[in-house]
Parts: sequence; C-alpha cells; structure tokens
Amino acid sequence: MRRTAFVAALLFAAMPVLAGDLTLEQVMASPDWIGHAVENPYWSVDGRNLYYSLKRDGDTVRDLYRVNAAGGAGTRLAPAAMAQADGSAVYDRSHRRAAFVLHGDVFLVDLASNRRVQVTRTPQAESAPQFSAGGRALQFRDGNDWYRYDLASGVTSPAAILKFADDPQAKRPDELERRQLALFGTLRELKADRDAHRAQQDALDAADPGRAPQPFWLGDKVKAVDTELSPDGRWMLVVTLPAHHEGGKAPDVIHYVTDSGYTEVQKARTYAGRNDPAPQSLLLLDLAAHKVWPLATGNLPGIKDDPLKAIRARTIAALEKAGHADEAKALQAPAVRPVTIAPVDSDSNGGGIAWSADGSQAAVQLRAIDNKDRWLATVDFARHTLVPQDRLHDDAWINWSFNDFGWEKDNRTLWYLSEASGWSRLYAKPLDGKAKALTDNRRFEVSMPALSPDGRWFYLLANKVAPYSYDVYRMPAGGGSLTRVTHYEGVDGFTLSPGGSRLAVLHSAPYLLDQLAVQPAAGGTPRELTDTMKSAYTAHHWIQPRFVEVPSSHGAGVVHAKYYGPAGETDAPASRPAVIFVHGAGYLQDVSKQETYYVREQMFHNLLVQQGYVVLDMDYRGSAGYGRDWRDAIYRDMGHPELEDLLDGKAWLVKHHGVDPKRVGIYGGSYGGFMTEMALLRAPGQFAAGAALRPPADWATYNHEYTSNILNDPQLDPGAYTTSSPIEYAEHLQDPLLIEHGLIDDNVMASDSIRLYQRFVELHKKNFWISLYPLERHDFKHADDWYDEYRRVDELFDTYVKRRGE
Repeated sequence: MRRTAFVAALLFAAMPVLAGDLTLEQVMASPDWIGHAVENPYWSVDGRNLYYSLKRDGDTVRDLYRVNAAGGAGTRLAPAAMAQADGSAVYDRSHRRAAFVLHGDVFLVDLASNRRVQVTRTPQAESAPQFSAGGRALQFRDGNDWYRYDLASGVTSPAAILKFADDPQAKRPDELERRQLALFGTLRELKADRDAHRAQQDALDAADPGRAPQPFWLGDKVKAVDTELSPDGRWMLVVTLPAHHEGGKAPDVIHYVTDSGYTEVQKARTYAGRNDPAPQSLLLLDLAAHKVWPLATGNLPGIKDDPLKAIRARTIAALEKAGHADEAKALQAPAVRPVTIAPVDSDSNGGGIAWSADGSQAAVQLRAIDNKDRWLATVDFARHTLVPQDRLHDDAWINWSFNDFGWEKDNRTLWYLSEASGWSRLYAKPLDGKAKALTDNRRFEVSMPALSPDGRWFYLLANKVAPYSYDVYRMPAGGGSLTRVTHYEGVDGFTLSPGGSRLAVLHSAPYLLDQLAVQPAAGGTPRELTDTMKSAYTAHHWIQPRFVEVPSSHGAGVVHAKYYGPAGETDAPASRPAVIFVHGAGYLQDVSKQETYYVREQMFHNLLVQQGYVVLDMDYRGSAGYGRDWRDAIYRDMGHPELEDLLDGKAWLVKHHGVDPKRVGIYGGSYGGFMTEMALLRAPGQFAAGAALRPPADWATYNHEYTSNILNDPQLDPGAYTTSSPIEYAEHLQDPLLIEHGLIDDNVMASDSIRLYQRFVELHKKNFWISLYPLERHDFKHADDWYDEYRRVDELFDTYVKRRGE
C-alpha cells in the first residue's frame, strides 16, 4: 500500500494542468507541480548576495540557494559550497565585523579583509550572536548558557554559570554539626583548612580575569525559561518558572497504521483549563558584583485588579448553591495576578526582553496569565526594580500579534506596537517622557517594524490602501507621514540590506507563491530575483478572485470577501448553486492579495466554478487585518457573530449572483470546520449541506493557550464554552453533514469529531458521515488523502447542493 500511494503521488505531481478543464486529481495532487515558495531570505555579510531556501520536489528537505542582488539566476548550494555560505549576520557598531550562525556554529568575519574565523565547533546548536557594546567580544548562547569570545585573545569563556541548586558551601551547620565541632578539635582543624582553601580560591578568582566565573546558585525551586545577556556583558536577566509545576492529564493520540505493525500511543497537549501556564518570575544578575535580585511585578499598574470579577462572582455563587464549595474556593481571585514574560512575533527564541545597544537599558514585556493585560517595563539597575512604561488592557484578550518592541539609537527611547487605539500603531516613549503615536492609522494596521541601521527611518508593513493590500512603508524615526515604498499589494516580508540602502522583499499574489525581489529602500523599481513557479501551473487560466464588500445586517459595517465566478458573468438565473468557504484559525486573514494559505482549496474553487457553482470566501468577524474590535467581536461568543456574517454572505450571493437560497453549501477546515458545524446546527435549513474538516466540536477539549484567550478558563466561565461548542447544539442537525478528520491530529483531536458523531447516533440523526484518515495530522500531507477528502466533499455538494430538487 505504501508503494502504491507513493507511485500515485508521483503520477499526480507529474500531471500537467492544461488550458482545458480541471480535474480533482490535478487539483489535489502533490503541490510540487505548482512550484515552491521562497523561504527565509537574508543578505550575505557583504550585502552583495541574498540567500534563501526552497523545498525539494518529492520530500520536505529544504536546500539553500544564493542569488546575486544585482540579478541573475539563483544557485543551489552543494554541500561543499554550503560550508562557505553566510548565515543571517549581525554587525558591530563600527560595521567592521560581522557574525552569524551556520550549521549551529558561530562564525566571525572581518569585513575589511574578508577573513573568516570559526568561533565554535560543537555538537550543540549555538545561537543569538551579538557583539559587546565596547566591541571587544562576541557573545552567543547555547540554550540558556551564554559565552563570551574575546576578539583579541581568541579565548571563549562562560559569561555566567547558573546552578539551579542550593549553594553547598552556604549551608549553615545544624545543632548536631555544631555539637560535633564543639567536641572534636580535629574536625575543627579540617573545617578551618577547607575554609582557608575556599577563601584562597575566591581571592584568586576575583583577582584573575582569566579564570572561569564563580557560579550563581539560584536554588532548586525554579528552572530557567530564558536568559538574556546585556551587550556590555554586565547584566543578565533570567526568566524562571517553578521547578515542579504539575501539568494536567494529557489525552492520548493513537497511531493505528505504524512501521512496527503495533498500535502506538502518543501523549498530546492538555485540554483548556487543565494545565494553566505556570507563572514566571524575573531575576537580575549583576555579573560584575556577583549578586542576584528578584524583580517583583507587584507594582505593575492594574496587576491587583480582577478583570473577571463579575464572571467570577456568578460562577462562584452557582457552585456554592450547588454544594461545590471546594471548586468555588479554587476560583477565588489571587491578590496579585500571575504573569508570564510575553514573547514577540519576531523572536523565535521566546524573547520578551530587549536590551539597548549599549547595554544601559533593558525592557521587558509581561502578560497577565488571564490574557487581559500586557505591560512594558524597564529595569532600574540601581534599585533592582521594574519601572512600568506602558500598560495595554483589553476587556476581551490581548492580541498575540502586534507586540514587537525595541530601542531607538539614542538608547533612551522605547518603541513598541500597541492596539490601544483599536488598530496596531507604532509608538515611541522616552524614558523620561510620554508615549507618542508615530503612526496615525485609524483604519489600518502596521506590523514588522524595522529600524534602519542609521536609526533615521522605520520600515513597516501596512494595509493602508485597503484591508487586503499589504506593502512596505517608511517614516522618519521621530514620526511623520508614511511613504509607500513597494507597490506589490501582496508583500509578505522584507529585510534591509546591511547598509540600509536596499530592501529585499518577499511578495506574492493569489496564484503566485512567495518570490524574492530587491529594490532601493527609499522606493523605486524592483528587480525580480526568483521565479520558482512551474509552467504547468502558470499556464492555466485561473479565476482571479474579485474583492467584494458584503453589507452586514447585524451592525458590523461590511464584511470583506473574495468572490469566484465565471468570466464575463452577466445576469444569472436564480437557480445557481453556491459554496461558502470558511477559512481556519479564526484570527487569520484570507481575503488579501497575498498568496493564500489555502492553495489547494483555491484550485478547488476554480473546479467548483467550472462545475457551475459560484464561491464566496469571507473574512468574518474574528479575522485578522481589521482592527481590535473586529477581532474581539467573538469574545465569549465563538460561532455567533461569524455565523451572522456567513448568513449575510449567503444573502449577498442570492441578491447579486442569482444563487438559489436552497442550494448553498458550506465547508472549511479547523476553525472553518467548527463554523460549518455551527452553521448547520445553529441555523438549520439555511445551508443545503456542509463539510467540516478537522473541526473543534467542543472547545473544552482544545488547547489552553488559544481557547482561554477567547473564552476564559472553562472552570471560571463554563457558559462561554456551552454557548460556543457545536456539540451543545447537536440535537438541531437536519442538513447533510460530512465530518473528516486525521486520526493522529494532535492539534484538534479526532475525539472531537468522534464524540460529536456518537452524539448524533444517540439522537437518531440522519445524513451524517465521518471519514477518518489514519496517517494524517491536522494539516494533511499526503496526496491520496487530499484526493479522497475532497472527492467526498465534491460528491456531497453534487448530491445535496447542485442536484438538490432534481
């Protein structure tokens, strides 16, 4: 069977898409026939070339490519050339040296002589190289351990040694030990000798900088989550959590089809509310004085408030009335809300801490575990305290995006993104002054802020022209007008050249995977550097989506959508079938001029139009790209505002495109599958049929990090979970429903769909089906399964939507 599947995938991959009709086999084949997106571009250390990654055909391996920024074809690097490649570099303040990580090791380059030195050669993966503020050392990390490479001597030494245990030498003798020492002179002599040796060692260590530093004994009650070393090497911030935090019970994912032939069991993540994040704490280490101070969070504004006071009171009263006093007691609000150090979008290591370039300032981003507050605070090194700089509060939940922050070149001004105005804006705050909004954007969002190397300009991604149109803009670092730099309308990312004069841009379009271009940073004509699409795909005449505005009948203004219909469409008969596609993730934007995440689905929409349908893809409330209020609309009410928007979409299709209101199908995956179930169960009779792919059917069994943001903890706010879970509406099923789920999905468990299926069985429902895929997780990977999954969706719509009433 494995060989058969492999051969089928190869046949699908080799199958050309001709100018004629599409087939489902072509649409659901391995996407290698389409081409590959350019991934992770970065500049060479000298700024002459760009590196990027491309997936290989037939597997998931990525190869590294290099292309001249002046133009020419990209070259795949063979293993020998890989050894001489650059990594994504950092530079010293004089721009005389660069450092980067390649294959997990640190390299140093002298830019004048182009001399390259390998600093480490270890089996560990080093990361985060940074030059010291004085330029005399290169600092880097191995996990949570930091090292300093002296540029003059070539000696590498630990910046600090952290021991998560009690100092054995600091132990005070107990009553029995004191008695022994009092009784036996020989023991006193031995102890005095040990003390003398230790005192001598301490003196030698203090006087000789060539020796390894003394360890910091931080106790066995905590463990490190993250460490951040200051550029001047003087300070270290250590993020800790309790060493023995107990997690909740994890459900099992069962693998039925395995290499061994035996059923195997995998532990997955815990359910919402069954394993709240452990509170984190901060330690400040003075590496020069060898001292440690805890940084308390009790002075953060609002830290002692209870944003859930009203909900808490109702739930506690209900539990007490029902005789569950212990459960009610467990829900009492803490005196001080626990926090975690909040990572930023651009920091893959966890982050949440930003040092100024000279090491004189540190900023920390903290987030309440209840998800209602985010704080930015700086560190007062003299008083060993946190100084609040900004508080962002949201009655619903703090966004997990738009949280980048850092320091301007003066080492005294903090910049950060915030949704305080309702839209992501860029702010600046001097340590001794008030915060100032640098961007005056009332109806669009900015993200990915990058400060130019000379500190004069901010570069940002913004959807200023329209919610679905993203380009790079720049503005003076002190604030001012945004100037549009690119004109693609589908920019996905960008990176400044080492000198800041050029911009490498990743851009895409609805039928174009990410491609790489370079242009002047101030704006100008771009030079395209890659074309990784394949002719079999680009030769086909794909339907360009129309960007439309669907009026809301529920006070939400307009809902942006993509409409797929036949070319040259004129007046249509009032009997046309339609399909509404519902994107996943909830907080995701699919209505944009960028490449869609749903490449296969978009081709399927072309196939549906070919078969006589029209298709609507909506950014319902809760989607990204439209500001805080659009996102917050689903708070404690998932599946309700979104359904209103989908029903408005259906009404728009009926009014403007001749759609038969009784011949509208609906489908989607993940959150889109959840909404499909909510549509059929909360609005029976409105949709002719629905296909729910990998859907959450009960939010109480989804993960904590996502769900508690929107619905709070299930123990504290059980009503929000009841209101928002499809399984609670199972009795209303009357329209055909197809459920499809990967059996080894460890994101949305297959048990969600199986439990809902059993509920339908016990309710004696009809016209519901489930299709399970033993080798698929949440994101399907195998062409055979994609084909089978969409064959069933296609047949469902053909039977119950297109042919309804025949």
